[in-house]
Amino acid sequence: MYDAILAPTDGSEHALRAAEHAAALAHAFDAELHVVTVVDLDAAAGPFSAGGLNEQEIQRLKDRRAEAIQAVESTIDATDDLHTEVVTGRPGRAILEYAGEHGVDLIAMGTRGQSGVRRAVAGSVAEHVVRRSKVPVITVRATDRSRVGDGYDDVLVPTDGSDHAATAAAHGVAIAEAFGARVHAVHVVDVGAAARTPSVSPPTSLLDQLRSVGEAATEDVAERAREAGLDAQTQVQEGLPSRGLLAYADEHDVDLIAMGSAGRTGLDRYLVGSTTERVIRRAETPVLSVTAGED
Repeated sequence: MYDAILAPTDGSEHALRAAEHAAALAHAFDAELHVVTVVDLDAAAGPFSAGGLNEQEIQRLKDRRAEAIQAVESTIDATDDLHTEVVTGRPGRAILEYAGEHGVDLIAMGTRGQSGVRRAVAGSVAEHVVRRSKVPVITVRATDRSRVGDGYDDVLVPTDGSDHAATAAAHGVAIAEAFGARVHAVHVVDVGAAARTPSVSPPTSLLDQLRSVGEAATEDVAERAREAGLDAQTQVQEGLPSRGLLAYADEHDVDLIAMGSAGRTGLDRYLVGSTTERVIRRAETPVLSVTAGED
């Protein structure tokens, strides 16, 4: 499933935690592990530095940023195929360019998540990468629940039967298989979206239809997991999707959430306000975001 995994780092605790997950996945899939850090020369020069930075200043910045890579190397389990590099550019763009140039098929990066600011994810480097990446991205917050430990025991795969969800399910099941994890296939019927107005409950017939769709979608994921020799369980519930998924993850001690994103739709802010964005921002566990069409 994965041959090359990228762990960008800025030296933060969140980035270190993400690198630990990247290393665990690299071991599980016998993949190359790339650890990179980015020097933003424009930001370092500032708006009033017309001449830019001289070579000595650039090298000093690179040496300082290299310490972030050293921190990762001292934290993760040793891997036989580790590649490190200090690159320059706008962080989000540089990360994606590096991924494309080196055949990376999974990116694991830290995110601040919920921090009292509603748009903590929106506008961040993590949001930029999740929104524009052509390969799956695992976002990780440094929480007690996000510690790698012995790997993953329980993987949550939300599904609505869409192509995006099916693609994410393939990744979720592959990771679960690599670690011998249980798969949880969950569908949340969005009662608010199903109602004509927020104050009016949708008709029972419509809810029954939506539940039937959810049951079929979750069973498809469960069957995929069982074919891989894994334990699987399904659940269809009603409520706000992001809230329901996060509650389920907490109640069942889920170690990883693998879910589809809406992909690029021509709207620059498609991620903001979506179920995926809400889950990324609030989840205590790592979230794997996958766009339909990814292998």
